[in-house]
Amino acid sequence: TFQEIDIAGVTMPITKHNFIVKDVTELADTIRRAFAIASSGRPGPVLVDITKDVTANKTEYEYKKPVEIKPVTSTIKDDDIKSAVEIINSAKKPVIFCGGGSVISGASEEVIQLAEKLKAPVCDSLMGKGAFPGTSDAYTGMLGMHGTKASNYAVTECDVLITIGARFSDRVTGNIKAFAPNAKIVQLDIDPAEINKNIRTHASIIGDVKEILKRINPMINENTDKEWLNHVVEYKEKYPLEIPSEGLTGPFIIDAIYKATKGDAIITTDVGQHQMWASQFFKYTKPRTFLSSGGLGTMGYGLGACLGAKTGKPDKTVINIAGDGCFRMNLNELATASRHNIPIIQVCINNHVLGMVRQWQTLFYEKRYSATILDDDVDFVKVAEGLGVEGVRVTTKEQFVKEIERAVKLGKPIVLDCIIDNDDKVWPMVAPGAPISEVFDNKDINKK
Repeated sequence: TFQEIDIAGVTMPITKHNFIVKDVTELADTIRRAFAIASSGRPGPVLVDITKDVTANKTEYEYKKPVEIKPVTSTIKDDDIKSAVEIINSAKKPVIFCGGGSVISGASEEVIQLAEKLKAPVCDSLMGKGAFPGTSDAYTGMLGMHGTKASNYAVTECDVLITIGARFSDRVTGNIKAFAPNAKIVQLDIDPAEINKNIRTHASIIGDVKEILKRINPMINENTDKEWLNHVVEYKEKYPLEIPSEGLTGPFIIDAIYKATKGDAIITTDVGQHQMWASQFFKYTKPRTFLSSGGLGTMGYGLGACLGAKTGKPDKTVINIAGDGCFRMNLNELATASRHNIPIIQVCINNHVLGMVRQWQTLFYEKRYSATILDDDVDFVKVAEGLGVEGVRVTTKEQFVKEIERAVKLGKPIVLDCIIDNDDKVWPMVAPGAPISEVFDNKDINKK
């Protein structure tokens, strides 16, 4: 009973499935089932709890070929496809919204085909980055609380919203009653629990979204009218994401990383302002090149993800973007990077505060800064050096450009500790509970 706890019971609400193995002869088959469950349908974590006696006992191992994981297609119904296609073909102002399911299912090519047929603008969620090329004229940026004005206005004005593998979280929708008020909602998702959960749909198809798009794309009428798309592109031009001209800032850092890597990199993030800047100012053109914990908001996630991504893709430049608050949560993993010489680049956007919470405290809580100030003598350069990794403190734009270009070519793990102002903010923003149409930025505030 030493260190005993009902870990299956504790983790049941946050896992896809749980197993407790009490017989060593059942261990191999249980592991096989766990991998199959974790990988099939909507992927998710599976816990296997192995009792102490099973870890010590022996049995004969029999090899079995792993089960082939096939896309979920049995739930794709002809009537559902017909209803969805009718609505999509009736659209005069369509918008495509890509979520994480677009990436997981590998539906990028099919999303591009649909957008080209419809001449539709495309926006995404945080987890949908890379499903549609961020360099495309039709791409309008992220939707929601820190989405672009172009995306938020387009969804507010559209008459059909085609949602692909997204769950309509509150960060995307804002005030639900005012979300896409003029639109018919078409939702494609593998998880039936996500249909009509937060937003009522007019048509929905349940199944692997890549397989769904393969079926509906040939049924979609070719649109030759670009008036609507041009209208939304005008929003992009009128309300671009802007990089502050003065001083070293988060947006400048991300833009410099994009230029230094020519967009060919895997970016991992922790949680907060730096995460939003990384989603806004790096143009992701391929799926699985942006790795973030998304709605779980896991501070410390990024460095471990960065090590894993670089190990899996050793020929890629892999960069973790972290804030100083998040970096503290898992910086000991720099020892793993140095021990195994994993040449990752750790960029710490250091404002000596918990930036996102401070932004809320500034804007919505009358600057009552509770538990967000990290103004201490922690030296991340010395910490990095103590863990066997090169560390460089960066304070100017010119210095960062020089150091990130060197880091990309270095071939060794490195930490760039970038000092920015503690009151820099993520723009645009939608106030919590407000409609996404009420998106604002610092210019809007200064007008009042």
